[in-house]
Amino acid sequence: MSAVDTPSPVSLRHPSPHTIPSAKAVSTILSPPTPEWLSGSWHVTHSTLPMWKSKSNVRITYKALPVQGDEPPNFDDLVEYKKLAGGKDSSVHGVSRAVTVPELGAGWAFSWRGKGLLMIASSQWEILGWGEDAATGSSWVVTYFGKTLFTPAGLDFYSRSKEGLSEGVITSIKAELSKLDGPSLKTLANSVFEVPTTPRTG
Repeated sequence: MSAVDTPSPVSLRHPSPHTIPSAKAVSTILSPPTPEWLSGSWHVTHSTLPMWKSKSNVRITYKALPVQGDEPPNFDDLVEYKKLAGGKDSSVHGVSRAVTVPELGAGWAFSWRGKGLLMIASSQWEILGWGEDAATGSSWVVTYFGKTLFTPAGLDFYSRSKEGLSEGVITSIKAELSKLDGPSLKTLANSVFEVPTTPRTG
């Protein structure tokens, strides 16, 4: 992480009923990222999801899938990580299909389903905000994952660079999260932990 700097502008929106059934659908002045911008590999630098507490080198790679006409984008979704206790690098493969949310439209929300043996696994997630970190030159994304039978609701911070985001941007993201409606978002904002990075095997 870099030293504390002048924070880059950060704007976040509240999760929609897609991931929080009791939430109200509200319009937003933000625009979703383009498929081209979102495609590629992202490093999960911070999270509130318990499953990442025992992992390192969490990386998510999105590959835009072909669409017909004006259909919203779908993504091939590959998650890679390493257990802190040792062992081989592991991965989870799935597809994130775009979901059109009332008053928000497409490009923000997705429905994930695993491939192969994980076809029975699914989750709902969405993008709360995205932008560029002027201090590090890295792009960033904040994602929210809805509660499932196996995992609680949670947040991930993505960085395009493995070196991560500046402290200024991280502080700004947490501050914006604490302003969102609902006690659950404020609690999550105070539960963010750093996901470690270690040398990869192979």
